Amino acid sequence: MDYQPLLKKRYHEQIVPALMKEFNYKSIMQVPKLKKIVLNRGVGEAVMDKKLIETAQEELTAIAGQQAVKTFSKKAISNFKLRENTPIGVKVTLRHDRMYEFLERLISVALPRVKDFNGVDSNFDGGGNYSLGLDEQIIFPEVDMDKVHKIIGLEAVFVTSAPTDEEGYALLREFGMPFKNLKKQ
Repeated sequence: MDYQPLLKKRYHEQIVPALMKEFNYKSIMQVPKLKKIVLNRGVGEAVMDKKLIETAQEELTAIAGQQAVKTFSKKAISNFKLRENTPIGVKVTLRHDRMYEFLERLISVALPRVKDFNGVDSNFDGGGNYSLGLDEQIIFPEVDMDKVHKIIGLEAVFVTSAPTDEEGYALLREFGMPFKNLKKQ
């Protein structure tokens, strides 16, 4: 039997029927899916210290379980002492099983480790996609505390096939995302 992440199995067995009932979908194909999760870290200080970008890349690779790639500046900005094609961030795009595994670790391990945590804001973009900003990378157990030189946050963007924010919210709520004022619509 093939391995299947817990949240992927739960999506097919519990979330799809729950959303079909809630939104009166006629077909399983109408039910929103989680397409990908994009993790991004902007490291503006890397202009001065090249080692920061390498550290950020190693940490994001450990967090995601997949190799992170550097992002480069598109144009030069003299006020920021920034040259064109200078590495200024790292990103990784998670799909399929790795996406579900990351989401499970985020919800069950990382978010509960946030100090004074009382839920995440519902930052939707109008098209069913959700953005989550995390202030520190040390909430992930994959990050070695002894090797952390600087606390740098990261952004996670959850791209869904949901046509509306309400449906995207319902999808992530069913996955167990701890929204601040969790409401059943």
